[in-house]
Amino acid sequence: MSRFNAIFPQFQKGTKPLIAMAHVPPLPGTPLYDSAAGVQGLVDHVKRDTELLLQGGFDAILFCNEGDRPYQLNAGLEASAVMTRVVTECRPDDRPYGVDFLWDAQCALAIAIASNAFFMREVITGSWESDMGPWTPDAATLLRNRRNFGRDDLGIFANVTPEFASNIGQRTPAQMAKSTVVSSLPDVILVSGPMAGSEPDVRTVADVREVVDPSIPVLLNTGAKSGTIKEFFKYADGCIVGSDLKRDGYTWNEVDPERVKRFVDAARSA
Repeated sequence: MSRFNAIFPQFQKGTKPLIAMAHVPPLPGTPLYDSAAGVQGLVDHVKRDTELLLQGGFDAILFCNEGDRPYQLNAGLEASAVMTRVVTECRPDDRPYGVDFLWDAQCALAIAIASNAFFMREVITGSWESDMGPWTPDAATLLRNRRNFGRDDLGIFANVTPEFASNIGQRTPAQMAKSTVVSSLPDVILVSGPMAGSEPDVRTVADVREVVDPSIPVLLNTGAKSGTIKEFFKYADGCIVGSDLKRDGYTWNEVDPERVKRFVDAARSA
């Protein structure tokens, strides 16, 4: 059984998993950190959002340091420690959960191991020019560390069109996705738009799904919206959604339970 099927057994029965983002506010040391609220304030914020997302019917939660603008390619020890505390205190008891760290895959792996997460999301391949500077992820080290740290069960969701970046080279997203599956062994391929909350072109998702091995799920990673999810679900095997669930659809606002219900209803009917 694939890692994805083990995490989401309903996928084998034709149900497309809906994964909700739990955006963590800025961590200590970042420019927008709320020192008055402190680390406990981060936990309280994320716990509230997570409870609303679970009550709304999502299949899984993905914790991410979305508030840490500007993002780093090499995380500090304090970021790993605080994110691990937040995930551990806010993780659901009855559903899978994953972790992401923008943009340090080794940090995400460390948090996943410490918090006993089911999956992690990261960019693991390619060479990119980005808002954070030159970026060269290392899938080889990541997968070797997963093995060395005894977490062969941990799903790795690979983003092949990262936000805030463009690839150095001429390959299309479909070509990169097909190559990544063969060379870097991800469990899931993710397709994103140009930044958080922005959707990719539907044709891009369709092209990626067409060329990637049918055994590897392809998920919509950004820009999922209640009004357009039906179109994307013609091709995508599930989705990760964050911004559309927030008050006014704004990425850095709190979760809005009415928008949560609207999205889940639209996605389930799609």
